[in-house]
Amino acid sequence: MSFSTRILLFLGGITGAAGVMLAAASYHGGNAVLQSAALICLANGPALLGLSLLARATPVALGAGLVMALGTLLFAGDLAAVTYLGNSLFRMAAPVGGTAVIVGWLLAALAALLPARQD
Repeated sequence: MSFSTRILLFLGGITGAAGVMLAAASYHGGNAVLQSAALICLANGPALLGLSLLARATPVALGAGLVMALGTLLFAGDLAAVTYLGNSLFRMAAPVGGTAVIVGWLLAALAALLPARQD
């Protein structure tokens, strides 16, 4: 397993764990904003794990995963920052992150259509 694939696998695990923590915080605090952040993490964490397994055969899957991971960090991170710090990460962080997540999913779909690398 390559270093970049292991990084993507690591990011998938961290994203899933963050999703569970955000879901717990949302439940105990009754915060719908954190619930949205949790949903994004819990949807994208397993996708990142899957993309890490496909990355060797289909390099576009690695790109999809990296874009999705960055988008998830920006989107969920911005929602958490607004909730806990009262400030956004930066102007338009959540929309930029959400757009990156969408692009990541579209790249994942593209990876399914491209021929796999034969080793």
